[in-house]
Amino acid sequence: MPQGRHLFRTTKSRLLLAAALGVLGVMPARRRKNRIAPRRLAATLAFATLFFAGAAFSAGAGNTVTQLLEPGDESAVLAPESATTSTEEDPAADSEAGRRVGGPTDDAEEAPAAEASPAEAFDLPVEATPVLSADSSVSNPGSDGNAWRAAAAPAGSKEATLAPKDGTFIARKKQPSKWVIRQNAFRRSAPPVLAPRPLAVRELSERDPEVDEPGVSATIWLNRTLPDPTPPSRRLKPSFARQLSRASAGASVDWALVLGVLRASGERGSVPASPARLRTLSNRLAKLGARRNPWSAALALEGRTSFADRAIALQRYNRAVGLRALVKGLEWAKPRIAQRILQDARISIYPGGQVDIQTGRTDIRILVLVRYLAEAHGTVTLSSLTTGHRLYSRPGVISAHSYGLAVDVAALGGLSIMGNSAPGGRTEEGVRNILLLPAELQPRQVISLLGMGGPSFPMGNHDDHIHVGY
Repeated sequence: MPQGRHLFRTTKSRLLLAAALGVLGVMPARRRKNRIAPRRLAATLAFATLFFAGAAFSAGAGNTVTQLLEPGDESAVLAPESATTSTEEDPAADSEAGRRVGGPTDDAEEAPAAEASPAEAFDLPVEATPVLSADSSVSNPGSDGNAWRAAAAPAGSKEATLAPKDGTFIARKKQPSKWVIRQNAFRRSAPPVLAPRPLAVRELSERDPEVDEPGVSATIWLNRTLPDPTPPSRRLKPSFARQLSRASAGASVDWALVLGVLRASGERGSVPASPARLRTLSNRLAKLGARRNPWSAALALEGRTSFADRAIALQRYNRAVGLRALVKGLEWAKPRIAQRILQDARISIYPGGQVDIQTGRTDIRILVLVRYLAEAHGTVTLSSLTTGHRLYSRPGVISAHSYGLAVDVAALGGLSIMGNSAPGGRTEEGVRNILLLPAELQPRQVISLLGMGGPSFPMGNHDDHIHVGY
């Protein structure tokens, strides 16, 4: 049986198949057309209509606002707007315009202006250079600046210029539009949205250390007499004073140093020690060389520099007031201390300050302080007590000098306070000695260029003295 032959195995069949495939490859592919549904088309048209309607409304509103914001002559707000537009100009208005721009209009010859049709209103104006007279620029400096527009208007238009004999052009004002009139009326009537508020300017004031400086408490000065700084409970018994004097004299030691050592040790009563302890302490200080160097003897006694400093400060205080004042009180000894100050060559006081001390205007605390500084530094110079000082230390605060409760120290140990305020200098030494006074004589204020704690604080205007106030 003969074998069957496949149809695509022949050459002709293959060529026909390749040609058919080539034709199919060249032919464009048929795409399916997407038909738009009627509902979608209707929604699209509706949204497009709304969009264009909104755009038209916005454009109209924008044009209206632009016309309202155009600059115009505010003087036209009060002018009445006629219902019908007249093409003829008022002769009185022309005469007034002639007076403002070109001078008097009696000799001017007005050219007849033809009525302009609506179509001619948009013709281009004839180019001309109007020349305003010097009188117009001087007599009317506050014109609205629109005269050049009116002068350049067409000859046949409503705003045609007048031609007087002198050759000058008379500019006629242009009638403002209704939008300009409304805008100017709104400007005149409407109040500002936010009223301008003046800014509160705070005046610069000098810094008050009692308010601005940290660690400084306010001091209120009261005009009252302070009590005796040594009440009866702090005064020595007369018997103890006699025992102290005998024990110190027997050991050839200063009684003020013996009492200062007892006070620095914490003995605060009227009888700080017994007679036996007084003799023992006096003999021990004498062996430690108290007659040559009291500070070294006090240091060797306790081994602490703070104790030695306190003992020496109390020794100077005791010698400044005297033993009898410690028994009877400082107020009792005030006349005697004042007399000693006036006769002491180590203390330099100006004449007004001497009068203050003689008349008793100076408090006993100041007198004791002056004597104490003389014992500590050898010499002391006072620049201000009560006389010569102003009434107020700062606005609203009466100075303590007015009550005799303050003193200004200008020099210590022959050195001026000015120029000696560096650390370790004479000012620091003086402030330190003042702070070592007994508790009953501690001041309220110690003002200089140095702040060393306690009642001391710096101020820039105290570069030439140390202020001590109670």
